[in-house]
Amino acid sequence: MKAAVFLGPEKIEVRDVEKPNPKEGEVLLKVAVCAICGTDVRIYYKGQKNVVPPHIMGHEIAGTVEELGAGVTGIKSGERVVIVTSVGCGECQFCKKGLHNLCLSYRAIGYAFPGGFAEYMLIPKEAVAQGNLLPVPARLSSEEASLVEALSCCINGQKYLNISRGDVVVIFGAGPIGCMHIELARQKGASKIILINFQSQSRLDLAKRFKADLYLSSSKEDPVKRVLEETSGQGADVIITACSAKIAQEQAIRMANKNARISFFAGIPKDDPYIKLDSNEIHYKEICVFGAFASYRSQFEEAVELIASRRVDARKFLTHEFPLDDIVKGIETAKSGDALKVIIKP
Repeated sequence: MKAAVFLGPEKIEVRDVEKPNPKEGEVLLKVAVCAICGTDVRIYYKGQKNVVPPHIMGHEIAGTVEELGAGVTGIKSGERVVIVTSVGCGECQFCKKGLHNLCLSYRAIGYAFPGGFAEYMLIPKEAVAQGNLLPVPARLSSEEASLVEALSCCINGQKYLNISRGDVVVIFGAGPIGCMHIELARQKGASKIILINFQSQSRLDLAKRFKADLYLSSSKEDPVKRVLEETSGQGADVIITACSAKIAQEQAIRMANKNARISFFAGIPKDDPYIKLDSNEIHYKEICVFGAFASYRSQFEEAVELIASRRVDARKFLTHEFPLDDIVKGIETAKSGDALKVIIKP
């Protein structure tokens, strides 16, 4: 089969590799679409500790069940599915709660296991047993289904925030994740949604299709000052940092209203992970700061329903499509700021 093999930073080679053969408990998937994630972009350019070359990346996957290994039940050959990324041990305290994304022995499709930038991929026994293959409704295209994983992560990020009618919501980052947060916040009744982007004006312009109430470029104005002006000096009720920028986390705390909820949705560089903050802001304003990492099965199910019902219109996110042979061009396009969601079709 054909696969895009990651060989190290800025080295991907599309080559013929052996097609997997499903053993007992495993499932062979024919990949229809694999979307490019911001993490895939970062791994391509900088590498990542848990992605050991040579490796097949890709975790935003929609496909068709090609072959079942011995003993697999509950799913049929030919069934269209999306793949839950997080694979837990099944034994730790978090797995027993269904929080496989917080597993003490966490592994993930596309990272510890080969992913979807290939014509076929093997779903490991642990993932099959955990129920990581979710059926896709007939009314949902594979292209749209490839956005389920990203949307499920946004659902996870907002579960702590209790967004409700009347809230002012600020989102840092005008990429596809930031735009998904716009869609979810609006459905929960936010009264005003402000989107802030740091560099790319073209990406900010693309994000205007999601109709936030205000779009700010922090290269042109001070976002903290502007948010305070927009809220009569009180600040935002909810702030989501959907970009890997330390300054966004620092500014989030400075623009927060009393009793605000903040999601540090995106991670920041592990070799420089510390930010400066006035902890008295958190103390006296009773601000809550939450982390968010990946997602789990029930959030995938919610994302499938949101996209299938068109309450989140996945088609608005899909801006570019490339064949597997052009995966490097796809990654470059995703990085450029001239795209929202880029998909790869093997």
